[in-house]
Amino acid sequence: MNSADVKEIAGNAKRIISTLAGGFPSRSGLNPSVLEGAARFIEQEFEKLGYPVTKQEYTADGVPVRNLIAQTKGSGPRRIVLGAHYDTVLGTPGADDNASGVAGLLELARLLRDWNGNLTIDFVAFAHEEPPYFYTRLMGSRQYARKLRTEAVNVVGMLSLEMIGYAGQQMSQVYPFPLLRQLGRYPRFGDYIALVGNLRSLGLLRLAKRAMKESCKIGVETLSAPGFIPPLFLSDHSSFWKYRYPALMVTDTAFLRNPHYHAHTDTEETINYDFLAEVVIGILGVVMALELQAR
Repeated sequence: MNSADVKEIAGNAKRIISTLAGGFPSRSGLNPSVLEGAARFIEQEFEKLGYPVTKQEYTADGVPVRNLIAQTKGSGPRRIVLGAHYDTVLGTPGADDNASGVAGLLELARLLRDWNGNLTIDFVAFAHEEPPYFYTRLMGSRQYARKLRTEAVNVVGMLSLEMIGYAGQQMSQVYPFPLLRQLGRYPRFGDYIALVGNLRSLGLLRLAKRAMKESCKIGVETLSAPGFIPPLFLSDHSSFWKYRYPALMVTDTAFLRNPHYHAHTDTEETINYDFLAEVVIGILGVVMALELQAR
């Protein structure tokens, strides 16, 4: 892809993030009318791209909530899941967490809408990733992963887009474990995207790292470790780990880099839209690599 493609992705992402962060702040399960408004916006965006939208509805604390699923059908039985949660904690516009992930998801749906590969691709906007629902059966991703396992769907890989828009060459980067930066030879500054996987997902992690490095123009770093170690499981990919699917978190590392995490300052002005566009292009490369592997 060229600079015009990056500009188009960045422009589309800015519009989506501005709408979600500006029009639907505090889109939490504890603020259900706003969460539902965000869901309707995302559903309309999928429909504008030509997708019929399937709603996986369930009840949390007596309130109906839904995952939104768009799909490009492949010729074979195996599947890729691309997902991002659309809820926030109360009190934040949630531009990076996680309107950035939703924007990336919608752009991937746009870029892949004429897909005619072997693999089926699910684009899923998940509800209830944030507390008080995190790591419970009420997570949208937990509901969806369980459904796939019950139906014996063969998922070759799941990518969770979890905060993909905060980055810069001079941004301070910290690491979750002492000496991890030195031992892993990780960068000092937060100008890269991170791929996080558990040991079961090591093959997917290696493929994704290679494909992203070949496809996009930003740094790509990886970490593979037992999935129970915090903060490695802190997003929707952990739901797929629970049901023994290979899954990765694609992230700008959240609170390890972004000082606006879960704050009222997580606004659209803090997002690096060109960086986000390169992440999208990199994930597109991962999809193509998985398709090539499946043939």
